[in-house]
Amino acid sequence: MTAPLLHMQSITKDFPGVRALDDVSFEVRPGEIHALCGENGAGKSTLIKILGGVYPYGTYEGELHISGNEQQFHTVRDAERAGIAIIHQELALIPEMTVAENIYLGKEPCRFGTINKHRLYHEAGELLSQFGLAIPLDKPVHELGIGQQQLVEIAKALGRSLQAHIQQRRSLQTNSESSSSALLLVLDEPTAALTESEVDILREILTQLREKGVACIYITHKLKEIFQIADRVTVLRDGKTVATHSIKSSECTEEVLISQMVGRELTALFPRRRTAAIDENGSNRDDIALRVENLSTYPSEPPQLENINFEVRPGEILGIAGLMGAGRTELISTIFGVYEGRWCGEILIEGVPVKIHAPREAIQHGIALVSEDRKRYGLLLDVDVVRNMTLASLGPSSDITSHGIINDNTAFEKSEHYVDSLQIKTTSLEVPVNHLSGGNQQKVVLGKWLMTHPKVLFLDEPTRGIDVGAKAEIHTLMAKLAQEGVAIVFVSSELPEILGMSDRVIVLHAGRITGEFINENLTQEDILRCAAGTSISNRKVN
Repeated sequence: MTAPLLHMQSITKDFPGVRALDDVSFEVRPGEIHALCGENGAGKSTLIKILGGVYPYGTYEGELHISGNEQQFHTVRDAERAGIAIIHQELALIPEMTVAENIYLGKEPCRFGTINKHRLYHEAGELLSQFGLAIPLDKPVHELGIGQQQLVEIAKALGRSLQAHIQQRRSLQTNSESSSSALLLVLDEPTAALTESEVDILREILTQLREKGVACIYITHKLKEIFQIADRVTVLRDGKTVATHSIKSSECTEEVLISQMVGRELTALFPRRRTAAIDENGSNRDDIALRVENLSTYPSEPPQLENINFEVRPGEILGIAGLMGAGRTELISTIFGVYEGRWCGEILIEGVPVKIHAPREAIQHGIALVSEDRKRYGLLLDVDVVRNMTLASLGPSSDITSHGIINDNTAFEKSEHYVDSLQIKTTSLEVPVNHLSGGNQQKVVLGKWLMTHPKVLFLDEPTRGIDVGAKAEIHTLMAKLAQEGVAIVFVSSELPEILGMSDRVIVLHAGRITGEFINENLTQEDILRCAAGTSISNRKVN
């Protein structure tokens, strides 16, 4: 058996009042893609931060070995020098700098103390070309979508990793006493915001690196990806190692991994329900919660959104599918009043035309939006749970405020109600939300908007970056809200989620609707054809 490249033995890490890791052991072999899975809060990120030197030696118990040699990392630089490159779930990009500048941030090619811009852009272009990434080099990162930002972060880490790998090999040729030329790439939820085509690109990159002997730790909540690319998988639960499986083992199935991750079987990831949008006779209800007519954005050429028409009924779940850049987020952002450009068309709430130019107007008309990037647009990370939960409910008609003053008792009571009903795991309502797991942060955002009692709830990638157990809870909540009569419009890049939760589906391509379906015998192939630009529909005319 091949000796491990990485061996972490009996790792224990405590935070005030919490044991994050309890006697965890974990190893990775050279050239292996080893998946690490578990619910949010299972200890995955803590383990990786120890490996990456974020939590320095002495702040945890246990031993860390690279190629058989014990390591004591005191800084991130120590880990990088040992051949470890980590792409954390939280992006580390400078929004105002260009793609090329971000890729070589801190490693800029210089001559006589001055950055060689020509060489920087040339090498960044070669790097992106090598990995098949078509991203404009001179574009500021803040102008990219979250998925493209993720690809820039991946390219940045891969570039540094390969550079370190080359330097180590050169060192081996000139210094016989050098340690092994190790390279370990760690990816923490790398595909959370990527489309299927972008995931394919990343999968090809990792396959090429594996063939070169590069080892990879691959952290993901998407079990399908584990079986597609990993060699082995280790499961963590509640800070402990549960099991390690070979992917080729007959005992390694999705059902087994889910059971080991959550400590129970999940038999209803997509809960079955009777939609409240259908009356007792099986026909669509006449009342319409939201109708959008001839919506277009301009003056972009071609228009970002062009002649969009759709409707959603109370109690109905409408799924919006399409590739990244198709206009999915732009569509719901425009309706919610946060689109930065100009638009034309008509929005009707319960049959009444409304003008929405800002989120406060959308909230007044009963519309809520859970954004794709919850940490950037949905939460105040350093602020406590109760302030985040009540943030959208502080308008003039709110019972939380009186004469512009917040009633703390009412705020706490209402927040506590949603913390309990959504089963948000927090030690206190006064805990800053950045101390919560990703799934619980998402529930705080949901609670914030449910407190506004919306008629129409927009969900943009509602389960992105959260574990399978939290996904099941979000799906159950969506079904419950629909049964209570809330009209739900949700965007998702995961086709099984679209098919599993939607009553109807619309598909966008290049800002236009190319498919509209009743979710009866609908297939992923139907959606993908529309996402590629082929118009198909099985829409029933009432």
